[in-house]
Amino acid sequence: MPRHEADHLCPPWIGCFLADNPLRRLLYTPRSLLAGLVSEGMTVVEPGPGMGFFSLEMARLAGPGGRVIAVDVQPKMLESLRRRAGRAALLDRMELRLSDGKSLGIRDLAGKVDFALAFAMVHEVRDPAKFFVEIAEALTPGGKVLFSEPAWHVAEELFRRELDAATAAGLVVESRPSIRISRSALLLKSA
Repeated sequence: MPRHEADHLCPPWIGCFLADNPLRRLLYTPRSLLAGLVSEGMTVVEPGPGMGFFSLEMARLAGPGGRVIAVDVQPKMLESLRRRAGRAALLDRMELRLSDGKSLGIRDLAGKVDFALAFAMVHEVRDPAKFFVEIAEALTPGGKVLFSEPAWHVAEELFRRELDAATAAGLVVESRPSIRISRSALLLKSA
């Protein structure tokens, strides 16, 4: 099956650059972006976490009673995330899963996920419709997804098609948060 738009994935060397780049932190402060979305005790899923720019902060916000499930198709990304989480003493709050690229591999989480972060990655999945169905099935009623794509890379028309796939999966647009140089939507799984 052909990829959605791009026939490539973000390479690990770019993941290194994005994970520790102080300029990226000027654009996106993980804590302020996630405040009010992730809290103590939550179960969170992050597909395409790269090397953990957002994952580590979500693990801090979810606390010792919470859990962050990071799913990636690239073993190198997950291994780097594992090292970074270990250094930050957050590995016990995280579960790292390798996806086969055909599925997120989160069927066991059906109805158990409080929040999902799909940040700058949906344009890389093979089938956005299937992706959003898997996310919707994993969410609890009232669970949310912060969906954001880079505006310089994902045209408005493509973002609209991705958003249509999310709504077809049963997710409702709760708001359109303003995130720098991004096209974004906060999605809700209704009860």
